[in-house]
Order: sequence, then C-alpha cells, then structure tokens
Amino acid sequence: MNPLLAAEQMAKKQSGISMADVQSAADRRNVAIDKVGVKSVRYPITLRQPDGGQQHTVATINLYVSLPKHKKGTHMSRFLEILNHHHRSITPSQIIPILHEIRTKLLADAAHIEMQFPYFIEKSAPVTGSRGLMDYVCTFEGTSNGTDEFILGVKVPATSLCPCSKEISRFGAHNQRCEISARVRFKGELWIEDLVVIMEKAASAPVYAVLKRPDEKYVTEQAFENPKFVEDIIRELAISMEADDRITWYEIQSENFESIHNHNAYALIERTKTDSTDS
Repeated sequence: MNPLLAAEQMAKKQSGISMADVQSAADRRNVAIDKVGVKSVRYPITLRQPDGGQQHTVATINLYVSLPKHKKGTHMSRFLEILNHHHRSITPSQIIPILHEIRTKLLADAAHIEMQFPYFIEKSAPVTGSRGLMDYVCTFEGTSNGTDEFILGVKVPATSLCPCSKEISRFGAHNQRCEISARVRFKGELWIEDLVVIMEKAASAPVYAVLKRPDEKYVTEQAFENPKFVEDIIRELAISMEADDRITWYEIQSENFESIHNHNAYALIERTKTDSTDS
C-alpha cells in the first residue's frame, strides 16, 4: 500500500472519524487531464555558486501531475507536504527526486515542476571596476514521466544598436534595451553564470548595475562599434550554443524594446544539437 495512504487511514482510525475521500472517487466523463496541481507557491531555494559559495533566494513554484480519465481529482495538499519534507530550502539536485516522490505519492504517471526566481551576480564596470549586483530572472523546469528532463532558463538584459540607423544617420544611431532569453538542456555542469556570459556576448553591449562616466563612454562606444539587429543577436547566440558541448538542446529568444518605434523586434530559434543551424 502507498505509505501516505496508509498513514491517512491510520490517522482516521485513531481519530475515530470516517471521512469521505472525494478526490479518489471515480469519474465517468472519460477525460484525462494533462496537468493538475498547485501554482504560485513561494518557497526558499539554495543555489551553489562557482566560487564554492551559496546563494539563497525565493522561488515561485508550480507543481503538477497528470490525472487519468477514471479519477475525479488529485490531492492538492500532498504537493505542499512533499515540498515541506525538503525542509527549509531546495537545491537543483533535489528537483528530480521531488518529482519521483510526487509521482509515487499521488499515484501519477507524470509529474512536473516549474520554478522562477531572481539570481544575483556581481559585475564590475568595464573601466572603473565599480561593482554592483545584477539580477537575472531564472527558471528551473523538470518533468518525470518514465524519463527525467531538466531545463535551465535565464533572461538577460542587454543593449542593442541598430545597424541600419548607424548606416543612414549623420549623427549617432538609435539603440535600445533588449531582453535575451535562453532555455537549455545540458549534460554535466552548466552554471547560470556560464549561460549569462554566453548570452551577453551576443548583444551589442552588456548592461551593468553601476557605471561611472568613463564606463558610460566605454559601453556607449562598444555598442556603436558593434551594431546588431535582433536577427544578428539570435544568430550569434545560436552559434555559441552550438559550440558549447555541454548544451544538447536550446530555445533562444531576443526581444528588442525599440526606442523609435511603437513596437518591439523579436526573434526565436529552437534546436536540438543534431539539427543544422541553417535548417
């Protein structure tokens, strides 16, 4: 018997109360559900850093299971019980074991987890070396359905400068903030910091938390000498993804928040590494 069900039955027997288990009742509508569960659970997580330290942050977590067509509902409270079994903090290495536990205790064929959290990296300005913390929106996605899958996601702010504007204008060129996103499957160890470096190199220039005047001059001129359309950014990033042997699949996006148009420019590439980059 499932250990959690046995514990519930024992608790009911000891309390002398017989309570109906409506969620476990049969359902006659003959419709399976792909994902059912809980959303927007805020929970602390702990992440290792390349220098051997740790970073503590707070994630917003979604947890789901598949539900067969014959079963009326799932036991929502068990998601939180399983999460809380991992005490005060979750690490990435616990994600797949958590999914296995969810499948076992909720008697599900598939389990899914989605986590979004801020991650902070200290960056030094390019000339003065002034330090500041940059925050990046990161995601962990996990699925267990007979096979296990883990996807790391990062969103990176950067600068893009329009090649066309530079070419046709007598003075300057219009530039804008862009947001570059990557979701990757990988083998071995891939740090968030590694992915950020790869992504920032695809832009006209990176952005920083702290810039003094000499830094502003440097970054402005760096962008001017390195103009990029949104198409350029996404192609440069795809080439870097292909060159990294740790990465086995990627979905990359760039959205440029236009400064002289009332719309944004956008590009996306998704590839499994066996695909050709020109397909």
